[in-house]
Amino acid sequence: MNVSRALRVTAFAFAALMSGSALAAGGPALVVELESGRVLHVERATDPWFPASITKLMTVYVALDKVRSGQMSMETLLTVTDGAAALPPSKMGFKPGTEIRLDNALKILMVKSANDIAATIAENIGGSIDGFAELMNAQAQRLGMVSSHFANPHGLPDERNQTSARDMAILARALLLEFPEHKDLFDIGAVQFGRRIMRNTNGLIGRYPGADGMKTGFICSAGFNVVASATRNGRHLITVVLGAQSANERTIKAAELFDRGFNSKVNFTNPELTALPASANTTPPDMRPVICDRRGPMPQEEDAPAVAETDSNIPNLFSSEVMAFAGSSAEKPVRTVLGPRTTVQPERVWIGLNPPSEAELAAQAAAEEAAEQARKAKTKKATASKKTPAKDANAKDADSKDADSKTSDDKKAADKEPVKATAKGKEQPRASVAVKPVTGSAKPASKPAAKAPADTKAKAPQKADAAAKPKSVAN
Repeated sequence: MNVSRALRVTAFAFAALMSGSALAAGGPALVVELESGRVLHVERATDPWFPASITKLMTVYVALDKVRSGQMSMETLLTVTDGAAALPPSKMGFKPGTEIRLDNALKILMVKSANDIAATIAENIGGSIDGFAELMNAQAQRLGMVSSHFANPHGLPDERNQTSARDMAILARALLLEFPEHKDLFDIGAVQFGRRIMRNTNGLIGRYPGADGMKTGFICSAGFNVVASATRNGRHLITVVLGAQSANERTIKAAELFDRGFNSKVNFTNPELTALPASANTTPPDMRPVICDRRGPMPQEEDAPAVAETDSNIPNLFSSEVMAFAGSSAEKPVRTVLGPRTTVQPERVWIGLNPPSEAELAAQAAAEEAAEQARKAKTKKATASKKTPAKDANAKDADSKDADSKTSDDKKAADKEPVKATAKGKEQPRASVAVKPVTGSAKPASKPAAKAPADTKAKAPQKADAAAKPKSVAN
């Protein structure tokens, strides 16, 4: 562990102890009313934090701002670069040179959280990752996101990346208020590319009543983050949860906060979002010791829905009634049950300018099926090749053991033979019997074999020698 990481862990532990909780107590949280910007609930909302993939909300903001200014359109073609294609998952895996429309890229970004698509957007708009990061930071400064700094468009680990719950709420409000015509980007339940159907990693969509976006994020150093949006009876709330220890915990806490928020009333005592006091902390804590450096399986990445969020594993999750909302007049909340996700029709996305025809879709499906069958055949062949040497080795081991067993039995039989006594009555060690070599004057082998006396002492070593031959072969 390097010095900077150790300092972050120490600072976080100290702050947690000072607040009367341990590392496992969870991270910052915030609930804000969209229209008024009034805060309904706050927990360390200005503490610096690693954003992970909620960074992609700023990537979307910069792209939509370019569309608003007329510098590009939602149909503008973006080209996948070598650098984008080389990024780690979550990713689409498009080859360098592939072209994709901006609108399809943004849909994939919000649902699949594909890092290669984030980099494709960045490099086509900003010319490079660093150039796009400058645009991100300029927008953050303009919006008043004073605790935020972005080093890349996807949120993959970089110590320069940081934000806060307050700053992400500011960004979420800006996206929804400035670009209402694009609000559906954040509420897509699933997208389909060819035969691949990719479901949104936001565990509230399709499960929490009124949930309508926005974005999740996860890396070991950040924990499980979410910026979520929900609307009920014309009232629109934004909830931010940072540093949850699992996708399940993240979803439940966000639902709890929404429950309390919708059952509370805003009054003059609720602070404005921009008026929250600054944090005494200056660097994000490293959650890796709590999230990933522990016994048990690694937490699921967000490119696949977390186990805790699958329909079969969460038949019923009840929101609690224990959240304390400072400065609000809260009524007893109605508990919300998070049942299985509702079935959604995935939105189709494609590469190139125009959507594929039915014939092209059929050809693409056939190609994908052939590729899948080839992959399975290759895997099966590789598995079989691994098993065959092991089987041969086991057979050789068995032959070796049989040879050893026969040799051992013959040796025991030889040991049981009587020992001749000397004239003095003392026992002499049994001399080993050797087979005499055949000389040129010797009689043919067939005749001595017929006339030779049955000498048991000579047979024992011959039998042992014969049994020893398979052993030398096995070795």
